[in-house]
Amino acid sequence: MFDTLRPVTLTKKAAEEVRKIMKSKSIPEGYGLRIGMKGGGCGGASLIIGFDKKKDNDLAYAMEDIPLYVDKKHVMYVVGKEVDFYEGADAKGFMFVEKGSGHLSA
Repeated sequence: MFDTLRPVTLTKKAAEEVRKIMKSKSIPEGYGLRIGMKGGGCGGASLIIGFDKKKDNDLAYAMEDIPLYVDKKHVMYVVGKEVDFYEGADAKGFMFVEKGSGHLSA
């Protein structure tokens, strides 16, 4: 069931920035981009992004030759999201958007 699932996608700009960070920060071989959830309760949950090794309970796939890891428990929260990278005069960073809508996500 999970073999063909791609719950989160990357824009070309986000993929370029991830590759740049992996190279400049010397992210070790075997690490990929982890996307998931953190928190909950009164403070609410937040989507997270970072570099990590694959874990046993991960859904693993690649986009733009970048390994992506999502804990299978988090798939339902991230499905349909797209990671984009914004760089402007006011801010710079990764953001989650609802795929195809252009709307920011929690």
